[in-house]
Amino acid sequence: MACATEDSAAGRPSKPNIVLILTDDLGWQDVHCYDIDEPSPMETPNIDRLASQGVMFWQAYSPAPVCAPSRAAILSGLHPARGGMTSVAGGFPPRPRTQHAPQISPFYLARMPMERFTLAEALKQSGYRTGHCGKWHISKNHYDYPKPYHHGFDSSVHNRGVQVPMKPDRLTGFATSNPEDPYRLDENGFPFDTPQQAALDFLQTNKEEPFFLYYATWLVHAPIVMRSEALLRKYEAKLGVTLKPEHATTWKIPGQTNPFYCAMVEQLDYYVGQVIEYLESNDDPRWPGHKLIENTYIVFTSDNGGMEGGGNEIYTDNFPLDRGKISLKEGGTRVPLVITGPSIPHNVQTNVMVNGLDLYPTILTLTNSTAPEGKIFDGCDLSQLLKQNPSDFQLVRTQSGSVRDTMFWHFPHAENSSSIRKGDYKLFRHYQARSPESVESLYKLYIQHQSNPRGDIEEAKDLSNDLPKKKAILSAELSKMISEMGGREPYFNPAAADLPKGDQAPTVTGHTQNEDTVTVSLEHHGSQVEHADLIYSRNEGREWLLASGIIDDDKVLFTLPPMTTHYFINLVDENNFLTIYPPLDDATLKKKNLSVSDVALKAGYPHPSHEKALLSTEAYRKRLSDSPPADRLTNCDFEGSTTNQLSHVGKGSSLSHLAAAAGKQSLEIEERAENKKPWMPLVSIPLQSAKTGSATGFHVSFDAMLDTTLPGTLSITIHGTDSSETSQDLATILLAKDGIRINTFLVSPMQPGLWAHIDLEYTVGELSDRMLSVCVNTENGDTWRQKIPSQDYFFTRGTDLKIISLGSPDEKAYLDNVVVTQN
Repeated sequence: MACATEDSAAGRPSKPNIVLILTDDLGWQDVHCYDIDEPSPMETPNIDRLASQGVMFWQAYSPAPVCAPSRAAILSGLHPARGGMTSVAGGFPPRPRTQHAPQISPFYLARMPMERFTLAEALKQSGYRTGHCGKWHISKNHYDYPKPYHHGFDSSVHNRGVQVPMKPDRLTGFATSNPEDPYRLDENGFPFDTPQQAALDFLQTNKEEPFFLYYATWLVHAPIVMRSEALLRKYEAKLGVTLKPEHATTWKIPGQTNPFYCAMVEQLDYYVGQVIEYLESNDDPRWPGHKLIENTYIVFTSDNGGMEGGGNEIYTDNFPLDRGKISLKEGGTRVPLVITGPSIPHNVQTNVMVNGLDLYPTILTLTNSTAPEGKIFDGCDLSQLLKQNPSDFQLVRTQSGSVRDTMFWHFPHAENSSSIRKGDYKLFRHYQARSPESVESLYKLYIQHQSNPRGDIEEAKDLSNDLPKKKAILSAELSKMISEMGGREPYFNPAAADLPKGDQAPTVTGHTQNEDTVTVSLEHHGSQVEHADLIYSRNEGREWLLASGIIDDDKVLFTLPPMTTHYFINLVDENNFLTIYPPLDDATLKKKNLSVSDVALKAGYPHPSHEKALLSTEAYRKRLSDSPPADRLTNCDFEGSTTNQLSHVGKGSSLSHLAAAAGKQSLEIEERAENKKPWMPLVSIPLQSAKTGSATGFHVSFDAMLDTTLPGTLSITIHGTDSSETSQDLATILLAKDGIRINTFLVSPMQPGLWAHIDLEYTVGELSDRMLSVCVNTENGDTWRQKIPSQDYFFTRGTDLKIISLGSPDEKAYLDNVVVTQN
């Protein structure tokens, strides 16, 4: 083994820096130093040099074969099966494609739940500055809630940079050296990339303190484009191919022959090299006389195996590994992994089996950080392996202390598969649509105790018939591990014809709902219910979540979570048949032009409590007396003769003699046909404060009523800025005859002709939980209180209330007693 750097170097700061570089779709065979068999044309000198400075793992795996679940698993430390996020773009109720389709994929989450304690949160708690740049994709889409800030990152730049389609196509519109070009070429001919620059900026800004940089590159995910024409032409020549007009949209030659993709890999390598070069060339302010690299751990890996192609294009080839991304075969989960840093030996290659799940507990130990008591880690701490003997698999131990020789993957979507690797053997399971018996294959990937341990990494020779006992043991262990982590296998549809035991599945005979308690009546036909799931939405079908019910013989009891608007009942019996109530399938939705929420059970409006009505002149005056003028951003009771206190008053807004409580006037907002821009505020109320300095709290209250005869629809946005004066929206309040919604969440009903008092409070700054405290109180005393996620994490200062009328012509609504304070 090569010698490690001394950990006891005098004055070394006790908290080393961490740089985690997570590439996107980079295959095991895309990195030159991993190349075996056929020579790879891709050049990765910087990654190769990094590998020579640390430990290079030949048998490293991603937690999942696709992006989002791997990223969530790496940051949370939880296996995708345990974390409930087993694929991308989730958060939808399970359903068959057609009424009689035999198989139904199980539910999985759209995003990583807020309660997950992430690696970034652990390091931030330990005194680290935490930064993310590049891809996120742990929420429903790339830029949706929750964002990196919600999971412990101090800063985030997840602009796509160079990874957007070229215009008009990828054979034209190349980057230039023009300083005004957003992708301008640097002195080495490589395009400017916003996430890459953000990574360098983070290092420069935060080097005075221990830092954690999570650099999640968009490269080398599609679109397959190269903005440097010189780099593209280099690989055109090296590969001996000729680019033609048809290659603007396609590439059909098999193998590692795509010049666009090969150039992208070298571009990625260049960006990685810039990060390394910065650390090598800049002094460490915390350790005078030393460079940053001397007290920095670098982890380089990929979120899943290489994507071999998409649409009408071949990207690359993972040979000798079988398949690629979206498969649990080796090509879809085996990834490059290099780790360097203090006390880690140089130029070491190891065949110890590791996983992206191991990074969280490993980094905690390397940084002398801790996680909350009881935090589950499904990966292993590799710190002793890295520092003592990277070839000794017995140094890889689970949270319980046992030596790990097994890992599994669960992907019951798309490929409909699960797999397990135990020692040298791997079992691959494909779930069959029309048979309870899945198809399983067995492979021996390695042959230990030989100078060349490589066995059947191609997964070409199925040993199932030769080793039936080994297959049975691994199959049973796989099923057990999936079950212990709460994973579900694809279900069978009892409505499908000719499926054994399908007629034994229970049926739902009806349900009742009493406030938030739902009772479901069952009729048994021979099988027992094993799982009772409530698939529910809190925002009218935009996202669906899962809760469990209580099984009680011929009925099941559910408690609807707060703010539930729609729900389905899912019952899974002992034979893995899924009963969906109400019935749901894609073909019927399409045929009848229905959405999923159209079919779902409606929870109705949240149940109110009864409190004292807050609508009164006295309540308005009390708000004013409770807030010093320096804290008051605006107060409007519209009792004057003009609307001069408003910064913008469009046609259709005027003073009305309808008023809340004891007042005499309110602001009337009437939709007019000439208001042709529904996005433009009809009324803006400016928010101005005489107070300087940072705020800690923000409070908005107002009274609103919809016209009795022609009730309008109002959208009220609390607009402001963050500390850098970037535009932010704290909340959007939608007032309509079918309810009051805040940030898409239904809070309460809205009865035309009845005044309602709306009150929102929000804590600003480090102590904020990023949740709005909402209260709606009507003039008859009905009251609803909710906690709702804010729209923008860094909202610090309100600037105006933007009021837009979204109703039909002549529809009206009224506002009164607006008070906004900030303290």
